[in-house]
Amino acid sequence: MPSMDPKPARIIVVDDDLELRSLLQRFLGEHGFGVRAVEGGRALDIALMREPADVIVLDLMMPGEDGLTICRRLRAAGDTTPIIILTARGDPVDRILGLEMGADDYLGKPFTPRELVARIAAVLRRVAPERAGQRDETANIGPFEINFSAMTVRRGGEPIGLSSREFALFAALARSAGRPLSRAQLIERAIGRDAEVTDRAIDVQIARLRHALGEDTSAPRHIKTIWGIGYALVAGDAE
Repeated sequence: MPSMDPKPARIIVVDDDLELRSLLQRFLGEHGFGVRAVEGGRALDIALMREPADVIVLDLMMPGEDGLTICRRLRAAGDTTPIIILTARGDPVDRILGLEMGADDYLGKPFTPRELVARIAAVLRRVAPERAGQRDETANIGPFEINFSAMTVRRGGEPIGLSSREFALFAALARSAGRPLSRAQLIERAIGRDAEVTDRAIDVQIARLRHALGEDTSAPRHIKTIWGIGYALVAGDAE
C-alpha cells in the first residue's frame, strides 16, 4: 500500500487518451489510491472544485489547453497540489518547461504503471505531514519563518505559496543555513538520490524558488549562488 492512512491518497489523472486513462485508473486503484480520471483542463477544474487532490498526474500533449498551460494556470491561481507531468521520453525541453511551470516531478513516455506508482509514492512522502502529535519543527532564518512539519513558509508574517518541490528545496537549504549545498546534495536531500533530475533542473527550481520568495533574482539576498559549489541560504542584511 502507498500509504498507511485509512483514507487513500486522492489522485487525478488528466489525459486525453481514454485507453491510457482507464488503464491508469484501474492500476492505481488496485494499488490503494483513490483515482479520478479526466480528459482535460476543464474537467480537471470541475473535479478539483468537487474535491481536492493529493497528486495530479498530468499529460503534456493534449489538444486545446495543453499540460504546460494547465500547470502554469494552476500555479498562478495559488494551487500547490503536487503535479507529476507525463512527457515524451528524450525531450528534455518539455521536462525543463514543466519544472519551470511548477511541476513537482516528470515521467517520460513510455513508462510502466508501476514506475508511476513509485513516483506518486515518492511525492506523497515529500508532502506528508509529520506524525500526529509530533511537535512542530520550526526555524527563523532572516525574514523567513519556516514550519517544517506543516510545510509552510512566511515572510514578514505573510504566507508564501510554494509547490512541494520548492518547499523541499527550501527546507534542505534551511536545514543547512549558512552552509553551501551542491546540486547533488540538493537532489539527494530534497528529491531523492534515485530521481532522474539534472543539475539544470535544480537551477530552474532554484530560480522559481527565488521568485516565489520575493527575491531580486538578479541579486538575491538570501539564496546565494556559491560558484563552483552550489547554493546556500543566508539570513542576509536586516530588512
